[in-house]
Order: sequence, then structure tokens, then C-alpha cells
Amino acid sequence: MTAKETILGVNVSNHTYETLVAQVYDRAEQNKQSFIVAVNPEKIVKAEKDAGLRELINSADFQIPDGVGVLIASKIQGGSIKERITGVDLMIEIVKEAQARQKSIFLYGAKPGIAEKAKASLQEEYPYLQVAGVMDGYNHSDEAVIKAVNESHSDILFVAMGSPRQEEWINQNKNKICARVFQGVGGSFDVLAGVTKRAPAFFRNVGLEWLYRLLSEPKRWKRQMALPSFIYKALIMKNK
Repeated sequence: MTAKETILGVNVSNHTYETLVAQVYDRAEQNKQSFIVAVNPEKIVKAEKDAGLRELINSADFQIPDGVGVLIASKIQGGSIKERITGVDLMIEIVKEAQARQKSIFLYGAKPGIAEKAKASLQEEYPYLQVAGVMDGYNHSDEAVIKAVNESHSDILFVAMGSPRQEEWINQNKNKICARVFQGVGGSFDVLAGVTKRAPAFFRNVGLEWLYRLLSEPKRWKRQMALPSFIYKALIMKNK
């Protein structure tokens, strides 16, 4: 497994999409589970104050740098993380490889009907993809979900419940589940289902997806204030 950097006490994996997907599937072939967590400035700022959240993130096998602020912080402290890895794009890369390797996936979470639409979207794009099961994130006991996933013999489980709830759920239940790959994917099912629109490619490519989301949803301004606070904290840590 490649090296990790620590940013304000939180581990961040140094990967490209290609190297991460390769390692995840290599581990699966060795019958090892992989738990993937997305890390962004907002989450790191919260984890700095919340030891439980910090421990949860650091316990994962892969912590992907899902936020341009993480790349900036890495540069400030002399690190080498240069590629942003978004949760939804990593999910797609894992799905592509699942089709190629004839591995099956399970979609769990989101509002009723959304996972089914996400499944339809994925199978339209990847017609040979094996979607072994779908289940929404409402009114299902953990036991029912675990049973459904295990009976489907899924290799990969994507959980869309929002963070950190989805990571807590994975961490608490992964040892009871047959899947080898676990990723918390937040609102990715909504994006795939066409319910939520992603930022245009220009904003994503220049690392300004956060700005597009802020302009589209001004009520997010309080959450976006985590970014300047995060960069300031990273600068302070460098000068200590």
C-alpha cells in the first residue's frame, strides 16, 4: 500500500485513480477487505475536534483526497498529493473494473427509488455490469441489509447515507458482510439517478466544484467556510 500523509491529524492516501483501483482489486483477490473513505477540508476540520471521527477516518484502508483544499494543504506541508480523487468518480472507476472482472456490486442507501434509478443508469452505461442488489436507506434494520448483501454474494458494496453516518455503518458491519470492497459514496446515487446535477467539467477540472455548488446553493456558505479555516490551520501547522 502506498504512503499516506497526515494533515491536521487525519491520514490521506497518496494515489491516482489507476493505482487505487488496482490496489483495491489486488486486495480483493487476496481475500482482504478494503474500506474507502473520502476526505475533504470540512471533514478534516471536524475530525480535528472530534477524536472519534478522526479515529474512524484513520482506521480506513484508503482515505481519498476529495477536495482541492487537501491538495493545497499537502503542498503547504511539503507533501506529494497532487491528484484529487472524488467519491463519485472513484465509484465509476471501480464499477468499470467490476464489469471487466465480472465482479458484482450492491447499491445501498439514498431515498426510496434512487438506488434503482442509479442502477439503471449504470447498466445503461455498462451493460455487462452485474448489479446484484439495491436497497434504499430507509426503514431497514442492519440485519436485513447484511442478509440481503450476503445472499446476493456481492463483491462490492456502495453505501450512500451521508457522511459520517455511512462510514460508521460500514465500520460497524463490514466484518459481517461478504463483500471485499466498501465505499461510502454520499450523494453519488443522486448524481447517477439524475436527481442532483454535478458541476460542469470546467469547474471540476480547475478544482472549483465547491464554488459552483456554493453559487448553486448559497445556503452552503457556512459549510464552505471550513475551507479558509482549514488552509489557515495548515499554514499554522507548517510554521510550528
